[in-house]
Amino acid sequence: MTHDAVVLAGGRGQRIGGDKPAVVVAGRRLLDHALDAVHDARAVVVVGPEGVLGAGAATPGIGVTQEDPPYGGPVAGIAAGLAWLDEHVPLDADRPVLLLACDVPWARRLVPRLLDAWSARTDGTEGVHVEADGRAQWLVGVYSRAALRRAVRGVVGEPGGLRDAPVRRLVGHLALATVDDPDGLSLDVDTWDDVERTARRLEEDSAP
Repeated sequence: MTHDAVVLAGGRGQRIGGDKPAVVVAGRRLLDHALDAVHDARAVVVVGPEGVLGAGAATPGIGVTQEDPPYGGPVAGIAAGLAWLDEHVPLDADRPVLLLACDVPWARRLVPRLLDAWSARTDGTEGVHVEADGRAQWLVGVYSRAALRRAVRGVVGEPGGLRDAPVRRLVGHLALATVDDPDGLSLDVDTWDDVERTARRLEEDSAP
């Protein structure tokens, strides 16, 4: 199934000392793990600061944009990513958008499940996201691009606008389906303990 992708890489990463997309887990940057997960997308845009792809990065065909205001939170990042898609990629009602935070190294295993669930959705479903232990992982999900655009316009009209708006405010009112994650593949990497734990698991998984 054809889809587009917005990779969110604009957080400050304060708990991990900054520049989270560049943090190396099991020999690869978090951003590289995320780009692996979206490699089948028709169009990919990374939302983050200038230089987020890295010097000399071999990433042809990948767009880069920054949220407004910078470091304005994931909802501002989603709005910026959608704006980039609207400018560069014609809107297709049947082509969804994969939203992915850059700090979920196992996302490559979850994306096929999400796309399958989107293909199998019932009428009226506007998005499919991962749920782990009853916790919604909004930023590991596939959504209707048109529904996201409407939701962004709604948040812009609320007090405070996009800056630091909770993701629940953006997508929580949409008609959503969920994909269970009993193995905890959607857990994000926020601390150095997370880095070490995830690296061990990734290395064990790739061992012969």
